Amino acid sequence: MRRPGWICIPALSTIAFAAGDSTCADCHREIAGRFAPTPMARALTTAAACDILQRNKDLVFQDAGYESRVTREGDRSMLTVSGGGEKLTANLLWAFGRGQAGQTYVFELDGTYYESRVSYYNALHGLDLTMGARPGKPKTIEEAAGHRLGPRDALECFGCHSSGAVSGGKLRLESIAPGVACESCHGPAARHVEAVRAGNVAAAKMAKLGGSTAEEISELCGRCHRTWSQIATSGPRGVLNVRFQPYRLTNSRCYSVSDARIRCTACHDPHGPLETAAASYDAKCATCHSAKSGGKTCTAAKSSNCVTCHMPKIELPGAHARFTDHQIRIARAGDPYPN
Repeated sequence: MRRPGWICIPALSTIAFAAGDSTCADCHREIAGRFAPTPMARALTTAAACDILQRNKDLVFQDAGYESRVTREGDRSMLTVSGGGEKLTANLLWAFGRGQAGQTYVFELDGTYYESRVSYYNALHGLDLTMGARPGKPKTIEEAAGHRLGPRDALECFGCHSSGAVSGGKLRLESIAPGVACESCHGPAARHVEAVRAGNVAAAKMAKLGGSTAEEISELCGRCHRTWSQIATSGPRGVLNVRFQPYRLTNSRCYSVSDARIRCTACHDPHGPLETAAASYDAKCATCHSAKSGGKTCTAAKSSNCVTCHMPKIELPGAHARFTDHQIRIARAGDPYPN
């Protein structure tokens, strides 16, 4: 969530979400239907509705003299931490992440939100330390349970994983819509909806993201996936930045701020599930690298699964998952990670 390796930055604190996805779906039903099951749309869920917690009714992890146990009773999931003669129990409130790689939980103690020190990892079908958690023996039972989220931390986490939770720089969970919503990317739609209903075509116009440049899309996606400037200025350095795709993509030699063929949405449908078959991206590569396009072609004379050589998967320590490096290059075995 907040620390290096998770994706979380100040995002949409100035946007007032008023229309809602169900209203958008009245006219854009097909797109809304494809988007609903995507990891972005399900980036956050309540603990009560979390399918991973529903399926796993007793999860246990031991580290540094403490035992963390996540149990399920009805529609409640509880975190119990014991060690050093002490015990702490808290109800889990929110599940961050769909769980394709990992899922982290938020609970509340004495009016303050905490990020759980343990997370669920799909590769393990179990718990391990949350990425960024301090190694070694926790100083207190509260520290063994999780990391205290300051006001800014909470804004950043909920701002990227939900819609409507942040307004005027303040956290307003009474208006939260879990997961990334239409207006997260397309902007406030209340006036658009009002104008459509009134038949005012001119007033109903919204910004066309399909006409955006590579740089504009990188900045848009970078609000949560982090921009080049943020990582270049503040890090992290090394393999921990592999998950920050706009930064990695911008470092590619072929990146051009104005070339739409290299923007995020040229390869990824923002309204659909992530395509994981390597060969499915070959046609995207050919828009720049083919005899027809006039671009430089592959000297290895290989015309399939291009990304397996030029966008290698990198093991991210602590994530129990490999992530595609979006810095396009000739990746040779044994080469150091290019930062």
